[in-house]
Amino acid sequence: MGVTGLLQANLHLVRDVPETNPEWPQVMRSLAQTGEQAFRHLTENTDGFLDYFYEATPVSEIALLNIGSRPARRTQGDRSKGSIRAIPWVFGWAQSRHTLPAWYGLGKALQAQAAKPDGIQQLQTMYREWPFFRAMLSNIQMAMFKADMQIARMYKEELCQESGTSDTIFEMICEEFELTLKMILAVTQQQQLIGDNPVLRLGLSRRNPYLDPLNAIQANLIGRYRQETDSENAWLQPLLRSINAIAAGMRNTG
Repeated sequence: MGVTGLLQANLHLVRDVPETNPEWPQVMRSLAQTGEQAFRHLTENTDGFLDYFYEATPVSEIALLNIGSRPARRTQGDRSKGSIRAIPWVFGWAQSRHTLPAWYGLGKALQAQAAKPDGIQQLQTMYREWPFFRAMLSNIQMAMFKADMQIARMYKEELCQESGTSDTIFEMICEEFELTLKMILAVTQQQQLIGDNPVLRLGLSRRNPYLDPLNAIQANLIGRYRQETDSENAWLQPLLRSINAIAAGMRNTG
């Protein structure tokens, strides 16, 4: 993969690359601002969101794996967003098939830009002609393809204690997921995610029959592990193995 990347980069250098339209970075700044506002509204201004994160993902159990040099949280017992480290933040959402940090807020950002005069045409042109923007949307498509809102719902239903609050938060996540999917397909002018890379799409789709049962097993193991009061918790080792297995299948950690 490293050699391929090096060859592609060098081949790219010998081709004429058009200069970036000076309007496009301004569009990106606008997208970033709108997306950040939506992301912060969910993660910082929505009651119960951090409880949802700690209950609906195995982030606390990830900390028990011997794979890191630092604890998952900067301050033990502190459930604030500022306490959780970046890697377990992404890892936890990936395990429960939310993959939320990769895409949340983009749908509202693209929608706001598309509502401007000729906004959707400008976004489509940026996708066709600006390698940076195309690469960003390609990476987000891959993360969204690995997400599964039905699997995420299963984690929520089996593990969250406050059903009313968790239902509200989950609906916010689902609505943004659907909006992001709709806007990405409109900008890329595709019928489905990763439609321009059928080989990658096929490879990713073949993982799901193996990943989905692992997620069901893991959600059950998390529930049993958290209910066990015995210090010699028999569910811990199978649970940790499920984390490793899903990470291997997703090919994403944090």
